[in-house]
Amino acid sequence: MYNVYVIKSKVDVRLYKGMTQDVRKRIIEHNSGKQKYTKGYRPWELVYVKEFSTRNEARIHEKYLKSGIGREFLMTILDNKFESLT
Repeated sequence: MYNVYVIKSKVDVRLYKGMTQDVRKRIIEHNSGKQKYTKGYRPWELVYVKEFSTRNEARIHEKYLKSGIGREFLMTILDNKFESLT
């Protein structure tokens, strides 16, 4: 299985979108500073994950989330998620 995930920096509002087979391991890598892009914005928290059966399906969804309409979709989901917590 392949997972598309989004993490949010606790330092600012920055989001990082990626794909992996092991989300838990990947989050640990981001928070340990092993990833150049995410290193300066630690700590990170997982805010979205979706599972796919093929790598190709996951890659298509990851690219969608990185597009303009995908970012809007993600913001809508995240805004609703955080509003329900308050």
